[in-house]
Parts: sequence; structure tokens; C-alpha cells
Amino acid sequence: MQAQDEVGVDSKARLWTGRVITVLTVAFLLFDAMVKVLNLPVAVEGTVRLGYPAGLVMYIGIVELICLGAYLYPRTAVLGAVLLTGYLGGATATQVRLEDPWFIFPVVVGVLVWAGLFLRNGRIRPLLPWQSGPMISPVPLWMGLLLGVLLLIVVAAVVFRSTDKRSAKLHSPELEYLKAVNRVAPPKDPELMFILMTEFANSNLQDEGAEFFSARLKEFEPQLTPVQKSLNLAIIGLLRAQNASRVPLVKRYGYVNDTIAILNQAKQLSGGQAFVVNWIVGVVYSELPGFFHQQKAAQDELTWCAEHPDKAPHSAWLREVYYHLGKLALKDGDAAKAQQYLQRSGYPDFDKPITLATPFSEERVAGHAFAPRRIREIVPGRVYVLTGFEFTEYYFVVSKDGHQLISIDAGTRPDFAKGAFEALQAYAPGLPPLTTVLVTHAHWDHVGGHSYFRGLNPRPKFYGRGNYQEEFEKQSNGPGVFGKQFFGERFSPEEFLSYKPDVAIDNRTDLTIGGSKFELIPARGGETHDAMLIYLPDERVMFMGDVIMPYLGAPFDEDGDLQGLFDAIDVIVGRNPQYLLHGHEPLTRNFSSPLILSHLKTDLSWLRDQVLTAIRRGDERAAIHESNLIPPDLLASQPDVYQPYYILREHVIDRVYDQNVGYWEANLQGLAHLSRIDRAELLVDYLGASEAQIVSAADRLAADGRYALAAELIEAAEPKYPNSEALKRAKRFVYLKLMEKNQNTDPFKFIIYSAKIGEQTPQINGELSK
Repeated sequence: MQAQDEVGVDSKARLWTGRVITVLTVAFLLFDAMVKVLNLPVAVEGTVRLGYPAGLVMYIGIVELICLGAYLYPRTAVLGAVLLTGYLGGATATQVRLEDPWFIFPVVVGVLVWAGLFLRNGRIRPLLPWQSGPMISPVPLWMGLLLGVLLLIVVAAVVFRSTDKRSAKLHSPELEYLKAVNRVAPPKDPELMFILMTEFANSNLQDEGAEFFSARLKEFEPQLTPVQKSLNLAIIGLLRAQNASRVPLVKRYGYVNDTIAILNQAKQLSGGQAFVVNWIVGVVYSELPGFFHQQKAAQDELTWCAEHPDKAPHSAWLREVYYHLGKLALKDGDAAKAQQYLQRSGYPDFDKPITLATPFSEERVAGHAFAPRRIREIVPGRVYVLTGFEFTEYYFVVSKDGHQLISIDAGTRPDFAKGAFEALQAYAPGLPPLTTVLVTHAHWDHVGGHSYFRGLNPRPKFYGRGNYQEEFEKQSNGPGVFGKQFFGERFSPEEFLSYKPDVAIDNRTDLTIGGSKFELIPARGGETHDAMLIYLPDERVMFMGDVIMPYLGAPFDEDGDLQGLFDAIDVIVGRNPQYLLHGHEPLTRNFSSPLILSHLKTDLSWLRDQVLTAIRRGDERAAIHESNLIPPDLLASQPDVYQPYYILREHVIDRVYDQNVGYWEANLQGLAHLSRIDRAELLVDYLGASEAQIVSAADRLAADGRYALAAELIEAAEPKYPNSEALKRAKRFVYLKLMEKNQNTDPFKFIIYSAKIGEQTPQINGELSK
């Protein structure tokens, strides 16, 4: 009788041990399946990191749920355990392929699946020799208890550990510079805050970014208006939301609720009328899991943004509005509406690991545009500017007598010139005929459309520098691969090479057209030596061309003259124009006054001296960049120059370095001539790096925000693994992140990184209003 009692007690203990193990194992697997089915960011990021397409995440979760359902139904429990073993075996194989030490985790879960079934299901126990005579061995019970403890330890490790994969690393000079200028005082232009926010987010330093902006909010609060406070809070909320996946699970729910409270406070302070605040709130809320109950609030905020495009910094901010409205429609099961919103966003699908609020657009046919389309009147009825119709700006001047129209430059392609001119005629009917074209310099994008204008009746007369052919030679000798990336696939070099001015300008010339006075001023310029400043003294309008192009010429040509830029600045400051109209929209926006240019001349002279000193010391180019060179007086007394200097600094360093260092550098770069194949052989044949190791290293670099280095690694390995899908996915990810990083500060990098993966970012335009 005593033996039977012991058997009964042992059976109950075994049964309850099995049930406890099963409940804990099922709870974990159910949670894992649901985050996949709901397409939560943490699941998408983790799955993509393992090499699977983001579009498969939900289906993987559904498969896991089916296996789990079979396991829980008594009649199919054994089949369910077999299916889960296969599922977890695939997870183990994936982790082993990536050499992830966490491969042991799905193995342990698989053991627990069978242990729970073994202990609670008497039908499968006879399959294993655990019995000895009439007495039942306590081994299964102790095994169950040990496995249960192991499960608790593993689950606790998952719940309490942070998912942060970042390594300790030095911050980039860009981030350090932006932190320095945002520490001085509340920025006059909030764009500096947004650029810093993007840099923190892109570097995967969202937690540090949230702390930085929280400290600035506390420090500057007495000086801030309610709207400025709301912008700070919205930025803090966005960075915290992006950091949530790194917070331990046990703390994450409270962390997210605190973030929601911060965003609600931002909304209240702005009165619900600040586009950027509503945009951030809508975007963040749309990404939250359903149990936070913010989907309706997200819908309301994003719908408000879509209905108030006039309040946006520019119309391209609507891209993310449409994208996230599409994601909300998808969650609601309205696939048709989701596709409509997706099409309006310009994105090809919902697999997008970056956020873009850039005015830049990139299309295969049209090439690059710096901003959405817009027509403005700088001087009402007299001076028109057409933005976003292609790579370059178009300017048209109506003469004082109203009988003649003068164009500044001729665009990049004849079809572009035609489209822009017809748009102007539709915007301002009754304009006089075009009689004159004044050319600021003979680069591709300023004379390539000349044949269209020459075909007009009457045929306009072209004025330009006489030394234009020197620039043609430089442009023709450089790499031709970039032309179609910048100007669209229909671009042809013959369109600009056929240009020739009717009147050559080699000296300062006064010109009167229809009563309007023009001063034509030859200049060496920062970009080309055939530059010509065009000044309207009565209107105080200076057409700048590209004398202050940040790259000091095309970065892939032997252009650029820093002293020429300084000389041109002296001319501009001496005339003190009210309006500086550049060849490209970002230049007009950032280099907007003679005072800014005057400060820049001083700052860039200092920078040039520092770079030359570093070159003489034998410093590497990278070391010069890493030193975060900031002029002594800039932070204390030049807030208007913070962003212009930031835009120029990198490229001035590169141009001065390139012009003063030969093809043998002090670090021995250039002595040998290593190709991509050489680097691929070093990685694979000599170091023995497998495809999985290279992808894993690229993922680790990306986690540290070192996307350029990850891209270099992938490019080096590609010749050895040309058909690797995992490598292609990693490549797309790092180039998308590089696009995100440069989306508001470096359009040329944005273009080139887009081209590397064939990524298009179609233009989103508002009304052609004044």
C-alpha cells in the first residue's frame, strides 16, 4: 500500500512538473509567435538580421502558431512536438550559420517541449526506458525539475537582458560637431535639432540622444516658447520610441507608456498645430503594438498632416505620412487602401528600415532634384525662381519695360528646360518673349538644355565666359558613370558639349536689357574658373551660379579652387546684395547672406591652415576628419554659420587634401594597387571569412552605426559571393542607412548611395504656389 501511495505521489508530481514546463514553454513560444504575426519592429529587425526577408516575418509566426496549436491539442500533441522540433531546428541552424552563441537557446526550448510532453503524457513514456520493476524511478521527476529550473533561467535571461547589440565606439566627428553647436543655445533654426536627431538615430545612439535633448530642454527651458518646448519633447519621444527594443522586456511596457506621455505633452504644448510634432506623434503611434491602444490617435495625427501640407517644412514630409497611413490600413485589413497610400508615398513596398524626411528625390528617368517643385517670385512680377523641376534651379527676370524675358542658365537637358519654361508660362501668363540667356558657368546642369532655348522664336542670345571649353575638357575627362545617376537615364554629354556662347564675357561688363541693368562679373569661383556672377544692382539680386558649391567642384572631377571662392566672396560682400540666388536650392537656403559668406571666409581660411599643417605632419585624411575641426570663434559668435560650415567642412578638407597630396600618401596608400578582387581574396581565401561571417560582421558594424565600413566590407566580399542573397540584403540595408544619414546635408552622397542599390525616392510635390 505504501508503495502504491509513493507511486501515486510520484505520478502527480511528474504530471504537475510536466504541466508547469509546458505552460512556461508554450507561453514563451506564443509570445514569440505573436510578435511575428503582429509584425512588431523587434521581430522584423531580428528576423532580417538573421538573413530572412522582412515580408516573411508574419508567415513564420503563423507557422509557429500552427505547430503550437498541434502541440496543445492532446490527440496531435506528439505531431506538434515533432513539428516544433523541426521549427526550432531551423532556428538553431540559422544561429549556427551566423556563429551566434545563442544557438543553444532553441535547442533548450526543443528539449523542454519534449520534456513537458514526456512528463504529462503517459502514452509516450514507455518509449523511453525510465522504469525499473514495479517501482517508478524518480529520474524523470528530477529531470523535469532540472529542466524547469533551466527554463526559468533562460526565460529570465531573455526578459531581463537588453537587446542592445552595439559595441563601445568613438562618436563620429559629425555627431560631436552637432552636439557642440546645439549645446551653445537654443538653435535659431530648428533644422539643426532635426539633423542632430537624425545623426543620433542613424548612429543607433537613440538613448544617448534622448538624454542629450532632455538635458538641453532642462537647461534652456526658461528661454523656450511652448512650441520650442514641444519640438524638444517630440524629438525626445521619437528617440525613446526607437530605443524601446533595446530596453529589457520587463521594463519595456512602462518605458513605452512614459514615452507616450512625453509625446502627449508635446502635443498639448504645440496646441495641435505644429506639423512636425503631429508628424512625430503619428509616426511613433502607428508603430506601437495594438495593446497600447494608440492606433486611432496615430490615424488622427497622420490624417491631420495629410490635410495640412501647407504647414509642413516642405511637401516631402508627406512621404512618411502616406507610408504610415498605409501601414495602418494594412493592419485594419484594407489592402486596397494600403496600396493607394503606399503608391502616394513613393516607396515600392512596406519593407523599409529607414525614415526619410528629406526634400531630395531620386528617380531613374528624371535623376535627382534637391527639393519639391515650387515657383516663387523673389521680386514680385520681376524675378521668378523655379525649384525642383530638375537638378538645377531656373531663374527668369522680366525687364523693367516689361518687353523682354531673361533666363539665368539653361538647365541640364532640353526636355527639362522645356518643362520648366512651360510651367512658368502657365504660372504667369502673358510673359514677354525670352531674348537673353546669361550663363553663370558651363557645367552639365547649367548649359545642357541650351538647344531648347535656341529653338525658340525669337532666338535668344547667350552670354557666357570665353574660357568655357576648359571646363568641358575637365568634365569629359572625369568618370562618366555619374552622369545618368545625377541627371537621369536620358542624359547625354552631347547636350552640353554643343553649347557655345554668342557673346563671350572675359571682363566685368555692364549690360542693359529692356531698361534693366545687369553687371556681369567674371570670377574664378570655388567650383570652376569660368564662373560669372550676375548682379541686378537696382533690385539688389545676385545670381551666384555655383561659386560656393560645398564640394568645391564636382567631387569626381579635378575642379575646385578655395582661393577662388574667397575672391568671389570679396566681390559679393563688396556689393552687399539683399538676395543671393544660387544654382541649387539648398545653397540658396543655407548660404543666404553676405554676412554668412564673410564669416565663412574667415572660418574656411582657418580650416585650410589646419589641414595643410596636418598634411605636413603626415596625418591621414581620416585622422583630419576625426579631429572635429571647429574654428575658435564659431561657437561663441556665429550661430548663422553653424550649418553652412558643417556642410562645407568635410569637402573642404577632402579637396585641400587631394590638391596637396600626391598619389603616394604618408601612410603608404597608393604605393600598391589593390583591386576589389585582391581584397576579396584577402578576406575569403587568406583569412577564411565565410559568407555568414561577413554578413554577421556587416550586421555588427551596422549596429554600431558604422555603415560606410560595413558597405566597404560588403563591396570587398561581393566578388567571392556574387549570388549571395544574404549579402545583397545586408548591402541594401547599409546603403539605405547611408541615404538616411545624408538625407538633409549631402545630396551627392544621397544620389550615389541610392544608385548603388537602385533605390528610387520619387518627388512629392505640393501646389506651385508663391
